[in-house]
Amino acid sequence: MRIAHLLVLHELRMLASLALWVVRRTHGTGDGGRAFGYARGQGAMMFGFAFVCVVETLTMSVLLRDYPIVHGVVLVLDVYTVVFVLALHAANVVRPHVLDAGSLRIRRAVHVDLRIPLEKVSAVRSELRAAHQRADGELDLAVGAQTSVTLELTEPVPHSNFLGRRRDVRLVRFHADDAPALVRALTQGQSALSAGVPVPDRPA
Repeated sequence: MRIAHLLVLHELRMLASLALWVVRRTHGTGDGGRAFGYARGQGAMMFGFAFVCVVETLTMSVLLRDYPIVHGVVLVLDVYTVVFVLALHAANVVRPHVLDAGSLRIRRAVHVDLRIPLEKVSAVRSELRAAHQRADGELDLAVGAQTSVTLELTEPVPHSNFLGRRRDVRLVRFHADDAPALVRALTQGQSALSAGVPVPDRPA
C-alpha cells in the first residue's frame, strides 16, 4: 500500500509539473536562489518521442476501430503515454537545480531532490562524462546520457529515491545546461559562506 501511495504521489507531481510548464512557472525557485536548468539537451528527443506516441495512437485507432472495447482501452493507454512523456519533460524544465546562500539543490524531474550544504562540498568541477559505471557512494544523474558537473563531498549525505529507498552518497555527477556558470556560482557561494558575507544573485 505504501508503494502504491508513493506512485500516486509521483504521478500527481508529474501532472502538477505539466500544469506549471503550461503557465511558465517553476517549482522551488521563489526564495532568492539561483536556478540552473538541465533539460535543454533532451527537449528535441522528448518531443520526438511524444510525436511517435501520437502517430501510434492514431494508427491504433484506425486498426482497432471495429473492436470498440479494445479500442477504448488502448486509446486511454496511448493518450496517457503522450501525457506522461510531456509531463516528464515538463518536470525537468520546471524543477531546475537551485543554488542559494547555504546549499545546492540538485534535482532530476520529480525523481530526485537532493539538497547538499555548501560546507560539505570539497570539490566541484565542470566535467563532461558520457559513460558512468555504478559504484557505491556515487550518484549519477545523466541527461541525454551525459553529465557535465562533478561534485565531491567531505562526508556522505543521505539520498532517497521517490520510492523511499535510502543510500549515502559522497560523489554526485549531474548535468546543467550551463555547467561552467554553475561551477563558478557554487565556488563563489562557498567563498562567501566562508567569509560570512551574502551570496550574490549573479556571478561577477
